[in-house]
Amino acid sequence: MTHQTVGHPARPGLPDHPHANVTEPTPSCPVEITLAVLRGRWTTLVIRELLQGDRTFTELRQALPALSDKVLSDRLAHLTQAGVLDRRRQPGWPPRVHYTLTSHGQRLGPVLQSLWDWGAQH
Repeated sequence: MTHQTVGHPARPGLPDHPHANVTEPTPSCPVEITLAVLRGRWTTLVIRELLQGDRTFTELRQALPALSDKVLSDRLAHLTQAGVLDRRRQPGWPPRVHYTLTSHGQRLGPVLQSLWDWGAQH
């Protein structure tokens, strides 16, 4: 069942929410929140790798060999801070850190698929 905003008929492809009629981007806008999480080159590829299962830093570097250590570290820190990744340090030497998508992060899979599908058509 589609809900309609008072005075605005539901339109395909447009958010069906009373706050969707904003006139400028705001940090609380769900679309802006999603774009902020996905910002930066390599972010979507890091998420893609983690959608296949947990990975260590080294495994991510091997999967994305053109990605620098600094950018990978930045992307992992950003995604962890955004609640998309869990970072778990394994005891021992050398220390190993495993990255796993949170349930919140797993929900980005269909978002990335939609972005891919849209881009493939254009």
